[in-house]
Amino acid sequence: MRFDVITLFPEMFSAIKNEGVIARGIKKSLLSINTWQLRDFSDNKHRNIDDAPYGGGAGMVMQVKPIRDCIDKIKQKIPNTTVIYLSPQGEKLTHQLALELSKLESITLLCGRYEGVDERVIEYDVDKEVSIGDYVISGGELGAMVMIDALSRQIPGVLGNEKSLQDSFSNGLLDCPHYTRPEIIDGQSVPKVLMSGHQANIDAWRQEKAVKNTHKKRQDLI
Repeated sequence: MRFDVITLFPEMFSAIKNEGVIARGIKKSLLSINTWQLRDFSDNKHRNIDDAPYGGGAGMVMQVKPIRDCIDKIKQKIPNTTVIYLSPQGEKLTHQLALELSKLESITLLCGRYEGVDERVIEYDVDKEVSIGDYVISGGELGAMVMIDALSRQIPGVLGNEKSLQDSFSNGLLDCPHYTRPEIIDGQSVPKVLMSGHQANIDAWRQEKAVKNTHKKRQDLI
């Protein structure tokens, strides 16, 4: 999968490109992340890409032309890329949506700043708006990183162990509790069933705990 990211802060993406699961996926040539500095598409000497909003109000609005020119440049390389705008007004990112989007060959992520982008970009250049939650952050970059991570995990071969995909939401439930050494600490013990070596009993216990966990913490999923 190819990710193209339109941003004012391409340096922010060095962390996920160089560390952890995403970096391993890049090294395996299973995915790529290409950043595009939006200011490179400015048509003025000050490299401005925003202006004051019509009708007044606080903040600045990102202009159509530099965004559209950048998207057009990307589409010259990958005509079928899906353009996604990170926005609190978009469809909420869920496990199911991440699974669906991970099947695409190419995604272009548009990271907004300030008061967001000119509405004409959303109407004519964006294929989908996606939100990572019902809150506002300073820009789309962190949301884009969350999306890249969530989607990349679903690409076969990116995770070292495919069983790692059996996590919260993968079967509609939250995950079960997990324990590691030592067996006892401060008088608190690991459940005996996990020490039994009886895999069928362990699987049944994990399923039961996943259901209870979901009912306790996220009844909306039941």
